[in-house]
Amino acid sequence: MRAADSLPRVVIRPRSRWVPVNLRDLWEYRELLYFLTWRDVKVRYKQTLLGVAWAVLQPVLTMVVFSVFFGRLARIPSDNLPYPVFAFCGLLPWQMFSRALTDASMSLVQQERIIAKVYFPRLLVPISAVLASLVDFAVAFVLLIGMMLWYRIAPTPAAFTLPLFILLALATACGVSFWLSALAVQYRDVRFALSFLTQIWLFATPVVYPSSLVPTSLRPYYGLNPMSGVVEAFRWALLGKGQPPGPMLWVSVAVVAVMFVGGLLYFRRMESTFADVI
Repeated sequence: MRAADSLPRVVIRPRSRWVPVNLRDLWEYRELLYFLTWRDVKVRYKQTLLGVAWAVLQPVLTMVVFSVFFGRLARIPSDNLPYPVFAFCGLLPWQMFSRALTDASMSLVQQERIIAKVYFPRLLVPISAVLASLVDFAVAFVLLIGMMLWYRIAPTPAAFTLPLFILLALATACGVSFWLSALAVQYRDVRFALSFLTQIWLFATPVVYPSSLVPTSLRPYYGLNPMSGVVEAFRWALLGKGQPPGPMLWVSVAVVAVMFVGGLLYFRRMESTFADVI
């Protein structure tokens, strides 16, 4: 018997193109996720005149424009709520989602120097951009509470469910940004399509109008837009108006789950080419 026959044999096979998500790897780099998130927050307001006040100024000015054109001129119903509160309550989760989607979708391209030189789980880059949007949301949410006090609107007992709807909005942003950020590495015109997408998505979401304007038979299909369920549930939980969680929200949850898992798998499949293409 030859000595070579007694040695262990290692068979090397090519890895499948659909690479599973390594959760242990993500957990080991959790501190990096924190620093990337905090860095995104600091860079956003570095060398700005108003600083974090932009987190309040942007939704406030948008609310004023919506209140004038949609509330006063178009006379769009607002579920018997003062239109500024109605619009601002819808704008908060929407702008958190919009900011997270925009930043996360272009995050890999913006971090090309780091990605080309150092190894770390690339998923941390879009996830950190999504988490950074929570800071703006928290600042603007304080203003919403002040508006509710001004108009003497008390929050409902269902307000404790708000974190669930915020989580759903973040999951939606992550799911879409996994697809778009991976595509943006190869196709830089994704940023132009992203601007158009967010504008169309805004008016497909009940931010300036209540979902009660949508025919009852079409509401489950309306839930194919995940942010419809998020915005409507957000108003219901905080203000006690709008449609309570029902078929529309469950359709949104199902769509987000499919979008999130599909985005993860596609991101992992393309991850090995990022450093070469970017």
